[in-house]
Amino acid sequence: LLEDANLTVHDGHKVGLVGPNGAGKTSLFAAIRGELLPDAGSIDLPAAWTIAHVAQETPAVDRAAIDYVTDGDVELRAVEAALAASEADPAHDGVALAELHARFEAIGGYAARARASTLLAGLGVVAERQANPVASFSGGWRMRLNLAQALMCRSDLLLLDEPTNHLDLDAVLWLEDWLGRYP
Repeated sequence: LLEDANLTVHDGHKVGLVGPNGAGKTSLFAAIRGELLPDAGSIDLPAAWTIAHVAQETPAVDRAAIDYVTDGDVELRAVEAALAASEADPAHDGVALAELHARFEAIGGYAARARASTLLAGLGVVAERQANPVASFSGGWRMRLNLAQALMCRSDLLLLDEPTNHLDLDAVLWLEDWLGRYP
C-alpha cells in the first residue's frame, strides 16, 4: 500500500490521511495499533504512548451507555479498581491509598462522568438516554458510543477512521470543534 514512505508526527501535530476506499487507510491504522505487521519497513512509536481508536464493533451489553463511554479511559478504570481493592482491605497501606487518590484527582477522575456525559451530548445522545444499556441503541448510535469512548481516552495518538459516519450535521460540527481543541 505504501512504498518508500516516511512520516514523523510530532507531539501536538494533527494529521489527516485522505484517500479513496480500499487505498489502505484502515490497514495502516491497524498496523499502527500493532494488529497488522508491515511486509517491509517498520512503524516506530514511543513505548509509553496511549493510542485511542474507534472500535468497529460494539458489543450488545447491558452496561449503561455513560459507563461504556467512561470505560474508554482505561487508566481511570484501573485506578478506580485499585482504590476499591485497597479500601476493601482492612490492612491497606495508607500511603499507597493516598497516592491512588492523588492519581485519581490528577487524571480528572472526579470530573470523568461529566466529561463522558459532555461527549455523549455532543454526539447527540440526550441525557435521558445516557443511562440506557448499550444493547438498546441501534447500530448507528452504537458507533457514536464507540466514538465517544475513543474520545474519552486521554491518548497520545487518536486514530479516527471515517469518524463522521453515522453522524448528523450537528454532531459533525461538534466533533470538528472538539478535535480543534484536542491537544
